[in-house]
Amino acid sequence: MGNAISYAAWTQSYCIPAPTLTEENLPDQAGKVHIVTGGYAGVGEQLAKILYSKGAKVYVAGRSESKAETAIDRVKSACPNASGEIVFLKLDLADLPSIKASTEEFLAKESRLDVLINNAGVMFPPKGTKTAQDHDLQFGTNCLGPYLFTKYLHPTMKQTAATSPPKTVRVIWASSLGIQLLSPAGGVQFDTSGKLKDINQTVNYAQTKVGNILLAIKTQELLKDAGVVSVSFNPGNLRTELARHVTGAALVSWMMHPAVYGAYTELWSGWSPDVTIDRGITYVMPWGRDGTAIVRNDILQSIEKHDLVDTFWKYCEGETKQYA
Repeated sequence: MGNAISYAAWTQSYCIPAPTLTEENLPDQAGKVHIVTGGYAGVGEQLAKILYSKGAKVYVAGRSESKAETAIDRVKSACPNASGEIVFLKLDLADLPSIKASTEEFLAKESRLDVLINNAGVMFPPKGTKTAQDHDLQFGTNCLGPYLFTKYLHPTMKQTAATSPPKTVRVIWASSLGIQLLSPAGGVQFDTSGKLKDINQTVNYAQTKVGNILLAIKTQELLKDAGVVSVSFNPGNLRTELARHVTGAALVSWMMHPAVYGAYTELWSGWSPDVTIDRGITYVMPWGRDGTAIVRNDILQSIEKHDLVDTFWKYCEGETKQYA
């Protein structure tokens, strides 16, 4: 098992082929509507810039309007001849009751959604940091918020897929190399009360990233007949604000790459014709490759049995049902 984990870490951190889908060969996005959560910093901003430069209407979703407007100005300055649109959508993934209003704001303006990029997340905040509803901040922001936001948007994505080229409407979910290195046996564990097990901040983060793989799989199952594709991705080890709570030796400089490479991973996940429902791609690795087969074996076994997929989905459903 150790050799398999080492191989998975090596192939996703250092021995990475050049990206095959970038701003240079992404098809024109005119008429397309995309949402990038956490789209005003790091990987999200880089992806929003690429999409905007290709003529898409891009919603940059997050909590801070001032940060978003600053990022939007940067994007527009970098792409002065772009024909796309880029606008702010207020979205607080750590405050479940507010998510419905954010969705309604989007739907009041748009009747289609081509790609939803669940890019936003938090990593290793101080222990005890909670969401507005008293969930662990990592679990709430990385799993519960995206689960609820995506669920609200299922009908719109299905409607869009009905009039779009096959397999082009997608929802993609941010996972991490941490699933290989840091998650507990089986990927996710629950305590005796049925709650997600609180182990420590590092392991808890990895559990949320396994959780996003599980959410991607269940979403694919639910939306498959409508032609909507759902996959998870490890964007890569990147120099972004996500690592702001990590200090010292935990940051290995030679493993860190510019944020734009994470955007290339997201591009492949959300736009490559190589990602289809019938090919069974569950997990994308940097900078756009099928990494499903190298997911840790005990996690794959949990997925194949499907018990964990359904259990995690039902848990998220239970924690958010009063806001649905």
